[in-house]
Amino acid sequence: MSETTNSRSLVITRTFNAPRELVFACWTKPEHLMHWWGPTGMQLDVATCDVRPGGMFHFSMKSPDGFQMWGKFVYSEVSPPDKLVYTNSFSDAEANTIRAPFSPVFPLEILNIVAFEEQDGQTIVTTSGGPVNPTEEEAAFYASMIENMEQGFEGTFRQLDEYLTKLA
Repeated sequence: MSETTNSRSLVITRTFNAPRELVFACWTKPEHLMHWWGPTGMQLDVATCDVRPGGMFHFSMKSPDGFQMWGKFVYSEVSPPDKLVYTNSFSDAEANTIRAPFSPVFPLEILNIVAFEEQDGQTIVTTSGGPVNPTEEEAAFYASMIENMEQGFEGTFRQLDEYLTKLA
């Protein structure tokens, strides 16, 4: 069993004006993910989307200037429509785990827990994530990046909000 560090975790809570089943589907179906997952301005291409324990979501993101990077989620728990648990990492096109393109000390793997709670027709999504078995240097770097990651996820979740509005 993998252990996360005691360093700070990235925790984000966001409320979406959509039913929980739809929000969960947007996190687990490639036809939805391609419309919102990733940094603003990046095009998502889905290579594999097998959302089940042991399954993988393998994808690439491409910027307008042609820069491309790959990532993957490996699922350890899938409990529709309540919860997803997965480990994410940067990868190559063959889904091999690699170092982040921006830093040699960004942790190789991040354990993420995503909870979906329905309340009055809306869905509260709480994500929490932290490095898996990081070195001290990786844990410190991750903690130093939390504010930047929060800003990045704000843009990603804004895209999800806009996409959900189109589905309504």
